[in-house]
Amino acid sequence: MGSAAAQHTISDRLPLSQLAAYGAGGIIPIALFNIAGILVGLMGNISLGLSAFWLGVVLIIPRLWDAIVDPVIGHVSDNTRTRWGRRRPFLLVGGILVAVFFVVMWWIPKGETVRAWFPTEAGYQWFQLGYILVMLTLFFTSVTLFEIPHGALGAELTNDSHQRTRLFSAKSFVGNLFAMSTPWLFVLANMEVFKGPGGNEADGMRYVSLLVFAIVVPLSFWWFFTLREPGFEKAAQQEKSPFWQDMKRTIRNRNFIRLTLTIFTLAMGFNFVQLLGSYIPIFYVFGGDKAAGARLLGINGTVWAIAGLLAVFPLDWISPRLGKRNTLIVAILLIALAQLSKVVCYNPAYPYLIVIPTTLLSCGMLFFFTLGASMVGDICDEDELQTGYRAEGSYYSVFWWFIKMGTALASLISGALIVLTMFDETQVTKVDKLQGEVRALIAQPSGGDVQAKLDKATKNAAELRTYLAGKVATAGKSAEHYRSLAHTSGEVETQLSKLRASASGDSLKQQLTAVEKTTVALTKQPPYTLTLMRIVEIGLPLIACLASLLFVLGYALTEARSREIKDELARRHAEPAVV
Repeated sequence: MGSAAAQHTISDRLPLSQLAAYGAGGIIPIALFNIAGILVGLMGNISLGLSAFWLGVVLIIPRLWDAIVDPVIGHVSDNTRTRWGRRRPFLLVGGILVAVFFVVMWWIPKGETVRAWFPTEAGYQWFQLGYILVMLTLFFTSVTLFEIPHGALGAELTNDSHQRTRLFSAKSFVGNLFAMSTPWLFVLANMEVFKGPGGNEADGMRYVSLLVFAIVVPLSFWWFFTLREPGFEKAAQQEKSPFWQDMKRTIRNRNFIRLTLTIFTLAMGFNFVQLLGSYIPIFYVFGGDKAAGARLLGINGTVWAIAGLLAVFPLDWISPRLGKRNTLIVAILLIALAQLSKVVCYNPAYPYLIVIPTTLLSCGMLFFFTLGASMVGDICDEDELQTGYRAEGSYYSVFWWFIKMGTALASLISGALIVLTMFDETQVTKVDKLQGEVRALIAQPSGGDVQAKLDKATKNAAELRTYLAGKVATAGKSAEHYRSLAHTSGEVETQLSKLRASASGDSLKQQLTAVEKTTVALTKQPPYTLTLMRIVEIGLPLIACLASLLFVLGYALTEARSREIKDELARRHAEPAVV
């Protein structure tokens, strides 16, 4: 019997070609899915000046829709029968659509014609919110069209529990490898070659997104032609099942519900504060310097990706020895330790201390989510033993339904939390506009329209000073903060008003560079806002870790039970051959 089990394990070992091709699929759900959630919210607020609250509302609707679509796509995938299998057609179509809509969502129409349709600033902002809503909905639907069949395929590529962990580890590995470059998308979008003179990050992302398109489309064809579906021959003989029958079977599985609540709770806690994780390096660690903050985010993101890459190897070593449930507990404790370390490591005097919690958090998250996805496959084995039916798509889709519903709720709450901290996006966008005009003048400090541009920049500095002075009366304990900023804004206004286009190009450029450096301080947020941001960003995930730990302790599909299920299924599958 032991020899038969060993032979079964050897036969289940995945070829390197399958491991690499499947792992590359992690680019879409691990990297691109998160880019859309983070950068659209971040740039919409600090680059386009859209309300954090209404951005939260806009972000929640596509996620709610995405969560509704998940079980439908999972069910359709389980019941699809084509000459190419039941999963692979979705990988090709979904991958191409993801690439297309990732580009389109950054190309928010602008220009004189569009502004003529929406002449007021409020009207144009509502148009921008509407465009983001539609494009994000299409993008997230495309991600689901790819990811649910892809995840289901991972559960059926092998029947061995630890080979399954290896498979999902490869997905995490390649996804995080690509994620090493994704934080730098914000940095690239800030480069003048992409955003142009006087542009901002949102303008730069229009062209940076084309680089992503050029990578994802060829990969979609690779996945389609390379991956195999070993479970399709058996699945093709199964009768197609009604949608609600599949859903009832999944939600009645107690181990599945406990696992899902474990992942859902912790994921929700971190999604609540996801945006704040980008605001703190920019506005607390670097006092509002977006360029310096973007560099730190880029470096931090690279550290995150490298740590995630390296964490794959200890995961594949630890999980078979401790068992998946115990390794999941280790992951939760590691994540909690990472949150606690932020109390010390969020430090403006030593900004790069932030890489310490990032390293711990990345390792913990890699363990946590890789094991979660792998354990869904184990539950599908248990379900097959009980019912004789394989429905990986339904289980995987319901698993992500819960998580995405939490993400949708978190999108709304994250916007509300930013409002609660009294973050002033109007201040940031006014400063951003002023800085854009100054930088455009630095790029071209001579010409016939220089004086007009100087006058416009001076006018915007005056408007900023008036706005900041107006905040003094309503800011309460932050009144002194806004009074200081209003004074600095007045100095910038005075400096600009003294500049003349008749000055030599080099002299004017030098004076404008000095003005630009002064404007960086104008994005500083009140101390109350920065303190509350840190309390919320650290505290909420810690509470989620505790709740998640309680749920996982009730998970009963132990290592020994998983081995029993595997052996019993092996005997059952061998019975027809014996007869």
